[in-house]
Amino acid sequence: MSTMSEHETYRYDTDSFETDSFETGRIQETGSWRHPLNVGHLVMGIAFAGMVLVWALVAGGAVADDDIQWLLPIPWVGAGAAGLVAMALAARRRT
Repeated sequence: MSTMSEHETYRYDTDSFETDSFETGRIQETGSWRHPLNVGHLVMGIAFAGMVLVWALVAGGAVADDDIQWLLPIPWVGAGAAGLVAMALAARRRT
């Protein structure tokens, strides 16, 4: 494995690299490119998308006002479930 300075560039179209540490930007040569998963970003992104969907349903009149009380927790439960699955898969890859 060759070492490169932090100022040299990589050609991703011909070579394949995987990040060793996202914060430091260290790159090691492997067979595929894989972006590190940030579970917090994933969970909040799913929760935000779910809240936008709930808002769209309420604003569009597809959901009555009485149904909002059971509809609002669904994005949080879905985001939490996605976070648990992502953490379990990440832990399984490390072992």
